[in-house]
Amino acid sequence: MNLIATVITITAALSGVLALVSFWLPQITPDAEKLSPYECGFDPLGSARLPFSMRFFLVAILFLLFDLEIALLLPLPWGDQLLAPTTTFAWAVAVLSLLTLGLIYEWMQGGLEWAE
Repeated sequence: MNLIATVITITAALSGVLALVSFWLPQITPDAEKLSPYECGFDPLGSARLPFSMRFFLVAILFLLFDLEIALLLPLPWGDQLLAPTTTFAWAVAVLSLLTLGLIYEWMQGGLEWAE
């Protein structure tokens, strides 16, 4: 029982110290950048009609697409326990092939270039 009380005390003390430091440390040197809200790199006080980089958003969408691909392929290690694992792996190969062909197409079209 004494060990549990010690662990709870240390945990509470450490949490309190970290909470105090996290509230105290950012306020040491406040400036305009720290006090302004984060708006995805855009100036929140400027004009809303500024042009934005379409290429940045296309690369971001491609990143999300391939991130989704990884989420779809995560259950594959458990696919070998199914009654027909070859069907599962065939679908996985089909998804990977389609995404690889899409990546090659985007690469050939220059969709992955940051600068022109």
